[in-house]
Amino acid sequence: MDDVATATTTIPASRLHGHHDRPSMVSVGTIIWLSSELMFFAALFAAYFTIRAVSPELWAQETQLLNVPFSTANTAILVASSFACQWGVFAAERGQVGRSGSLVNFTKWGLREWFTLTYVMGAIFIGGQALEYAELIHEGVTIPSSAYGSMFYLTTGFHGLHVTGGLIAFLFVLGRTYLARRFTHEQAVTAIVVSYYWHFVDVVWIGLFFTIYVIK
Repeated sequence: MDDVATATTTIPASRLHGHHDRPSMVSVGTIIWLSSELMFFAALFAAYFTIRAVSPELWAQETQLLNVPFSTANTAILVASSFACQWGVFAAERGQVGRSGSLVNFTKWGLREWFTLTYVMGAIFIGGQALEYAELIHEGVTIPSSAYGSMFYLTTGFHGLHVTGGLIAFLFVLGRTYLARRFTHEQAVTAIVVSYYWHFVDVVWIGLFFTIYVIK
């Protein structure tokens, strides 16, 4: 019996309760859903490029108001959050829900610490985007002001809503780890699925960043 118990404790939490060797249907369903979201953003990109093609003078005028250095720093924070999220997934896969050492020793962090850091970075990104909106509105760039304003707020706004949804998902995962008595396979799958979503919104933002701020 001791050997059986020892063998069980060495199995990562992501493999407990059934040794799930087949892909999780939740993960597969999430990937399919994200594919539909990709089509949605592809339509936004197509609209952006189409309207820009017929209004090059307007785009040249309005893009001069963008704070590229600030947006670059904000983008770097969001990209860094994706790495933190993935390290949280690694912790979940080995069954480590909390840190096993000092808080300053990030190599001992668990799922909670990495996902909390990801949440903070995502919140900073949203705050930075709100600050940029305030500056542009002060400069007269609003949704009804021009076609550029409409497309800028439409593309970045929908992305911001997706990021906000991801932040809510992180709170759900973190809250669940505190309420549950033990870390299970289902919780690990939830963390992995949330990471899929977060990586998706990060990749979409990289495309938006280069489209709006670099290519202009």
